[in-house]
Amino acid sequence: MRPNINVKNRVAVVGAGLTLFRRRLMETPQELSWIAARQALDQAGLDFNDIDCVVSGSAPDAFDGVHMKGEYYVEGVANGKPHVRVFVGGGTGVFVPVAAWWHVASGLCRKVLVLAEEKMSSASRPHPQAVFKHIWDPLVEKPLNPNLIWIFAMEMHRYMYRCGVRKEDIALVSVKNKRNALDHPSAQAAAKITVDDVLNSEMLVYPVNRLDVSPVSDGAGAMVMVSEEWANRLTDNPIWVEGVGFNLDSTNWTNRDLGYPVYLKRAAEMAYRLAGIENPMKEIDVAEPYDPFDYKELHHMEGLGLCPPCKAAEVTKEGLTQRDGDLPTSPSGGLLGVGNPIAAAGIMKAIEIFWQLRGEAGARQVKKDVVTGLAQAWGDLMQVGTVVVMRR
Repeated sequence: MRPNINVKNRVAVVGAGLTLFRRRLMETPQELSWIAARQALDQAGLDFNDIDCVVSGSAPDAFDGVHMKGEYYVEGVANGKPHVRVFVGGGTGVFVPVAAWWHVASGLCRKVLVLAEEKMSSASRPHPQAVFKHIWDPLVEKPLNPNLIWIFAMEMHRYMYRCGVRKEDIALVSVKNKRNALDHPSAQAAAKITVDDVLNSEMLVYPVNRLDVSPVSDGAGAMVMVSEEWANRLTDNPIWVEGVGFNLDSTNWTNRDLGYPVYLKRAAEMAYRLAGIENPMKEIDVAEPYDPFDYKELHHMEGLGLCPPCKAAEVTKEGLTQRDGDLPTSPSGGLLGVGNPIAAAGIMKAIEIFWQLRGEAGARQVKKDVVTGLAQAWGDLMQVGTVVVMRR
């Protein structure tokens, strides 16, 4: 498959950093951003003054309680360099490296600091969910008084019905990811649990139980992305960003079949075309699909073409998605285990693929040799898909 775009500069990741993910961190958004950025720059062998530009992302300003918070949280890292903030809801964390990719690929910048931050605890009264009370269509949806868990429960139920998937099979994702997170130094919700623990946890909105859902979190992550010239100067082991994809479906989620993520299929096709991937089931060695709910890992595996439609639960049950399986999936522990500071959660997925391909994932390192990896995020009203494909 030939790429359908002319790329001026090949783009590599040469450093990454990640803060702790916790329910209420004491650090400010500025401090979280600086910590993650400092780690990434240290790994790359660079300093803040070496960066040409900053690309960042974060969820709604209401979380941090600061208007135009992008100008606020980069205050200690941008150092007057050009800065752009992108936002596509929960898909932001992977869209940030996508946006950084085109800054480097186009020749606009040679060295980009890529940053994603979230401070959800600032909106903790009554609960961060309250931030989303005003995202609904005022005529069609608002009178029903929905919340996000309410509509995701509808999507989960539709997926279960369409594919004949049992809750017991979906719960295996939560069990796997929380166990994987026991090896992650940033993890907030790592645990050794069973399927029965998931099924017997508090029912939120049928069929969603509490342990089906990722936690509310604070945190930040950062990467350094550079041109091929600079990659060769800085490291002997660059990880190349070979494909990027993004798609925005209609906000009219009530008019779509929620059983299959078309928004992600289209984003993945874009990334695969750029990366020259024709058979993702065979060519992707390790994957970090977005898992704010356990059913979403299965849903997204199918949208990414990592297994046939309605077969992700079967693949998971057979153990193929374990770290020692044929397709290690969410070896980090994912959002379910590491935590879900929205934008930072997505970039955490991309960072994990970077570390896996470099052989630097420590106890989380998958057993097989990995050459090509994929990170993905999802957001807004079940409509945004963002994808990054990387190779060593």
